[in-house]
Amino acid sequence: MAEDLEMQQRRLKLKKSLQEVSIMKGMGTELVTVIIPPDRMIHDVRQHLSQEAGQAANIKSKSTKKHVTDAIESALSTLNRYKTPGERGIAIFVGHVITGNNKTRLISTVIDNPPEAFPSFRYRCDSSFEISQLEDMLIDRTAYGLFVIDRSEAAYGLASGKRLHCQEHVTSLVPSKHGRGGQSAQRFERLIEEAAHKFFKKSAERACSYWLPMIEDLKGIIIGGPGATKDFVVRNDYFHHEIKKLIREPFFDVGYSNESGLRELIQRAGGLMDQIELDVERKVVDNFLREVMQTNPKATYGEVMIRAALEQGAVETLLLSEALTNRRVEWSCKKCKKVWNATQNSRSDIPNCPTCDSEDVVDIPENTMDLIDELTLLAERTSSKVSLISLDTEEGATLNAAFGGIAAILRYPWS
Repeated sequence: MAEDLEMQQRRLKLKKSLQEVSIMKGMGTELVTVIIPPDRMIHDVRQHLSQEAGQAANIKSKSTKKHVTDAIESALSTLNRYKTPGERGIAIFVGHVITGNNKTRLISTVIDNPPEAFPSFRYRCDSSFEISQLEDMLIDRTAYGLFVIDRSEAAYGLASGKRLHCQEHVTSLVPSKHGRGGQSAQRFERLIEEAAHKFFKKSAERACSYWLPMIEDLKGIIIGGPGATKDFVVRNDYFHHEIKKLIREPFFDVGYSNESGLRELIQRAGGLMDQIELDVERKVVDNFLREVMQTNPKATYGEVMIRAALEQGAVETLLLSEALTNRRVEWSCKKCKKVWNATQNSRSDIPNCPTCDSEDVVDIPENTMDLIDELTLLAERTSSKVSLISLDTEEGATLNAAFGGIAAILRYPWS
């Protein structure tokens, strides 16, 4: 499996875990967060938690005391499974979470394969979990500044990873025409140029003020617009000198100088922005959409068809939506001992036994995994490429809504 795909999968798992953990709340300061960096000894953490358990005995509220003690004991039990924190560390989120009607349930979430190493040790007992270190890992450090301008409007923002963010759309008060003649024409022309100068300066300064705090993470600044104004603004030093060093050429002609112009700029500047997944993702889904419309398409979609194509080694690129939450579960029937695999759409979706139709079935946790991971492993066996597609682009949303989030570009026409 390619290293970049492994990183994508770790980031996706972290993202899903954070979505669950971030909305959990406790009755009081009952939720325990333990974050262990790779250079921290498990033995030291166990001692620290044992001391905290002793301190919990001083809590006046009986229910809070019990819940905090339960959480710490659960964390200690989890640590028994590890000899070391590993290369990147471990995060444990455990505690009695509110489930409604003044009821709580003890939950435990462990993240032991984060995309980056945890920078520091953290123990916290609060009404919510401490997730700031994990949120920092999801910040895409590869980013480009975007700027489009003409004499009537301008817009600037950021393309980071798969996301486009339009920070501001600025409109000008520069007159486009005037009907004065004689000496008045020269005066109005001068006033128009002064208004244009002020607008160019305001737009560039606002953009620079937005980009400068993140300048170390910027790979470049991409400039566009519908006319020659963009060239004039760059050549006449309206931008901060540090930002000007990052401006990439060529400048691109786009139809608008608003958010639509920023989106068009991304499409036209794809060659320059080869580090940005937004453009890469759009192209791979577009290739699939073009191919699936052919008479003899080298493309297919849907879990059943994809599995068959993977088994025959026909898949060149497997496209999986990050929105997939399905699991591939191994089930066992207690009555007839039948064992089988099936895709589970939700945790409450429990099938009957396909042999005896019994409802008395259980899942086998050690043989259960996310559908994304299972299909990726199948693709790896035949050297198929795998592309994880987010919902942050129109193409990604189409893949998920129209094709169930599972599709493939094939090596040859197949049915």
